[in-house]
Amino acid sequence: MNHTDERWMNRFLALHYVFPVPLNKIEPLIEFDPTLFRLAKMQTNKLSEILKISQKRAIQLKEMYLKFVETPFLQIYEKHQITPIIYTNPNYPLSLKNLYDPPAVLYVKGDISLLNVAKKIAIIGSRDATEYSENSIKLILPPLIEQNFVIVSGLAKGADTMAHEITIQLGGKTIAVLGTGLFHTYPKENEGLAERMSKNHLLVTEYPPYITPKKWNFPMRNRIISGLSQGVVITEAKEKSGTVSTMEHALENGKEIFAIPGAIDSPLSAGPHLLILEGAKPIWNGYQILEELCDNEQINN
Repeated sequence: MNHTDERWMNRFLALHYVFPVPLNKIEPLIEFDPTLFRLAKMQTNKLSEILKISQKRAIQLKEMYLKFVETPFLQIYEKHQITPIIYTNPNYPLSLKNLYDPPAVLYVKGDISLLNVAKKIAIIGSRDATEYSENSIKLILPPLIEQNFVIVSGLAKGADTMAHEITIQLGGKTIAVLGTGLFHTYPKENEGLAERMSKNHLLVTEYPPYITPKKWNFPMRNRIISGLSQGVVITEAKEKSGTVSTMEHALENGKEIFAIPGAIDSPLSAGPHLLILEGAKPIWNGYQILEELCDNEQINN
């Protein structure tokens, strides 16, 4: 099957629209029905068996698929300046295919070329990040941006917003990985930042555009942040937080982890200090990151 065929792509986008799950959840169906021609007439008990979902869910899925299968998704997304990058697309980052649960589709808006820049560093931290995070990011970013690193973060309040904003101020490029579809911005106060990034930088999400903020979307988003990046920097975070879970995911996937030490009397230093105990490298400037990545031959000059 030619997976660049527009009819196949539209059928796949219709399936993902009604069943927005990672690739590993869809792959059994693709293996059984590579063209997706048979899906429209498939018995729901067979669909339930293949996808390992309930009979009720299979009935709903098929009904919704039949409702949307003729929808011209490619044209609709183009109208909204959204580019869907299916896992078969050459622009789909190889680093994400190595995840246990890769995104089936990346919906992107902005400068798509940033996806395939090899040099990416993620900067994440608490939504309650203080001025200490801001000052730390301002110290760390200049040498990275000078070496044309793309800065990846999650558009959340606090440290994520600081990372995006400071990168833009310094003339660098940045990617925001969202926990919503592209028709929604979360948090609302970052609508202006998201709009600027959709023109000169890049917004990325694995969710179809209609998906609203749900608390379980954000831990899923975090694996994409670390998956896109060569390394991840943590600024401030509490000991038990989504930020720390992102770093643990990155450690499991062999990413370089960097942590900014903080004041020992601050609860927001507990996360970085815990990660340092677990093997993260303490840093206080961007040159340390460059040296570490050079030592590991991860930078292609």
